[in-house]
Amino acid sequence: MTLLKAFRLPAGLVNRLASLAKATHRSETFYVTDALVHYLEDYADAQIAKDRFNDPKSKIISGKELRKQLGV
Repeated sequence: MTLLKAFRLPAGLVNRLASLAKATHRSETFYVTDALVHYLEDYADAQIAKDRFNDPKSKIISGKELRKQLGV
């Protein structure tokens, strides 16, 4: 199921999106959806890392220790 959402975007961004969609024969919806999926995944990962960093119970290890644990 898809839902309709409306957003206001800066004209320059709209123009870039339209040009990209036209040049690649993809829809603007495709690129907006793809961008949001990737952004939200990255944001969620960053939030998890931030929460772990700020958790006093979370163990912080060095890069050297991490490589050792990974066998690299």
